[in-house]
Amino acid sequence: MENYGRSALNQFLQDRIVYRNLNPYDPALPGLEQIQERIGLRAGDIPRKNEADYARVIVQLLENCRTQDRPGARIKRLAFVGDTRLLDGTAYANLCRVSGWAGMAFIGAENNQPESFQVISGEGGGPLALSNRWSALSEFDRYCEQNNHPIDEDTAVVIDMDKTMVGARGRNGQVIDQARMDAVKLTVAGLLGDHFDPAAFQAAYDPLNQPEFHPFTGDNQDYLAYICLMLGSGLFSYAGVAQDVRDGKMATFRQFIAEVDARKGELPDELDRIHEEIYANVQAGDPTPFKPFRRNEYRLTVERFGWLEDSAPIVKMLAEEIVITQEVRQMALTWRGRGALLFGLSDKPDEASLPTPELKREGYLPLHQTETHAIGE
Repeated sequence: MENYGRSALNQFLQDRIVYRNLNPYDPALPGLEQIQERIGLRAGDIPRKNEADYARVIVQLLENCRTQDRPGARIKRLAFVGDTRLLDGTAYANLCRVSGWAGMAFIGAENNQPESFQVISGEGGGPLALSNRWSALSEFDRYCEQNNHPIDEDTAVVIDMDKTMVGARGRNGQVIDQARMDAVKLTVAGLLGDHFDPAAFQAAYDPLNQPEFHPFTGDNQDYLAYICLMLGSGLFSYAGVAQDVRDGKMATFRQFIAEVDARKGELPDELDRIHEEIYANVQAGDPTPFKPFRRNEYRLTVERFGWLEDSAPIVKMLAEEIVITQEVRQMALTWRGRGALLFGLSDKPDEASLPTPELKREGYLPLHQTETHAIGE
């Protein structure tokens, strides 16, 4: 591994990126409300990454970008780069179906096994290249060229941000996870004060964060943080909730928060206030209802960007700093140089990705504009 110096994702993306709320950061692009009207989506709905409506929104944004760059030109091909075969593979297949563009995708996730590069048929989309080395992106580029799918001025390149552009899966992704975990703990501890029990918190958070409990938590970190907060308050016990989930008595998060609401008179004033805020957000359909947690996540995430000295050992950077994946950066710059349209996707909530007005005045930037080290082979 080598250190390729400091950079930021907007070096190749500019501001062409959407976070979870699907409002592009680039003000020259239409917002979600405008797109909803244009394509007939219900106002207020924010599609998730694995849904066809998400792909419809992204296609609209890509076509707007192409019109801005090359009026009258049309996108003919799609290239997709991500880190998870299921979620990113589904998003890619939906983009191909919705747009009608020919597609190629690369899914990377490093491990200690011998280097592998395998192209398989995508489910509902074009071919899918799977590799356990991020350095295989250059091989993916050659494969596309050799199979009549050049990544050039007729191509839209969609790149996942989290654990692809930064915090590469299998190499550096654990730093992203740690920032989020620390944010949950910081938020819950701050609200519980002297009643916070770190050992009890961890004993609840760790198992509830596993797939066994995903039907209950919705695999939603806001929900999980709230559940841990209420367990820490003493209103419920972890053992009791876990048993009720396993017995089918507590099936969903909405059932849990409704039971809290029925007993909110037992909560101290500060916890009652935060419950009321989160409960109202859940009822309104907000997928990230625990705003204080997400604001803490932004700060603890952005402060892990580029905080080490340039001379720090690479092994330390990979363990403690969220770094740019150099192989992704280099190929993105190459593709941009050929005239390809580049666009970034992040499933991270806007509140965990963008500074509050107060932090912005202090000089904090969106994650995609924040400098950090670029590390790669």
